[in-house]
Amino acid sequence: MRKPVIAIDGYSSTGKSSISKIIAQELGLVHMDTGALYRGITYFALQNCLNRDGEINLPELFSRLNEIQLEFKPIDKELVMFLNGKDISQQIRSNEVAANVSLIACQKEVRDFLLETQREIAKKGGVILDGRDIGTVVLPNADYKFFLTASVEERTRRRFVELQSLGIETDEMSVMHNLTSRDKTDSEREVAPLRKADDAILIDNTHLSKKETIALIISHLHDI
Repeated sequence: MRKPVIAIDGYSSTGKSSISKIIAQELGLVHMDTGALYRGITYFALQNCLNRDGEINLPELFSRLNEIQLEFKPIDKELVMFLNGKDISQQIRSNEVAANVSLIACQKEVRDFLLETQREIAKKGGVILDGRDIGTVVLPNADYKFFLTASVEERTRRRFVELQSLGIETDEMSVMHNLTSRDKTDSEREVAPLRKADDAILIDNTHLSKKETIALIISHLHDI
């Protein structure tokens, strides 16, 4: 029997990736953190495609997309992001990448570059993908769709704690500014904007723990 395809979209720091990863482990599915793909391209751009003012040169990035090979490799039972053979799982969580990823993610050239990669992985079923446009653009025919949201104050707290755990120095006001800026960019971009699919189940986990959110999502899944 073909296993289902599950799409989980939502705002930054709602726990999409970590929640999807745990659900995949519990249900025997493959998890792909699509946000990590865009962060990987952003990291490449910051390392290789800056202009004299230190800003990302988009035309140069577009011309070099064929140099980018992104892979998820299993390490200690987890899928880790590799860029051209190098583990960049820590680097893609930096503030610099976070501040630029929305710019990269709204570029049609980048989204087209990654679209078929994501669809090919999902084709056989048994996968759970999280991002911002999975249920609306990447996998509009997914068997199950969810959309996660939470208050900006709670998302700021979660992101701040995450950055501290990674040894990245910042403050909560900077984190909140970054989140609200990304919310605006992601929601208003012309290409594949962040929005809830009409048939997606909305989950506000402002006052839910990660464990409670996972249980709620699994309660909606049948015959898995």
